[in-house]
Amino acid sequence: MKNSFDEKILEEANDWIKTNQKIVLATVIQTWGSSPRQVGSRMVINENGDFSGSVSGGCVESAVVRESLQLIKQEKPFKKIEFKVSNESAWEVGLACGGEIAIYLEQINQ
Repeated sequence: MKNSFDEKILEEANDWIKTNQKIVLATVIQTWGSSPRQVGSRMVINENGDFSGSVSGGCVESAVVRESLQLIKQEKPFKKIEFKVSNESAWEVGLACGGEIAIYLEQINQ
């Protein structure tokens, strides 16, 4: 079964690649407790900070964009990031509801 939401995200990524932009694919790889998006949810981020798709909610996604831009800047191929309710920044990134989430970031090249 095709997922039109995933197709839209990948089409956006392909368009950015065609214009020689560096991009990162963010994928939810694990969740615990309350989580707004399920494992496998995706988001693409380009070097300008534009994004398409969703891996969580507002503040978490802002942090994912920041981490993705750092990944591009540092020219690293991948990184795993986690947001846990026990982190000091739990309230800051919007996980005060008790959920935890792990997201895998990877640069995508032509």
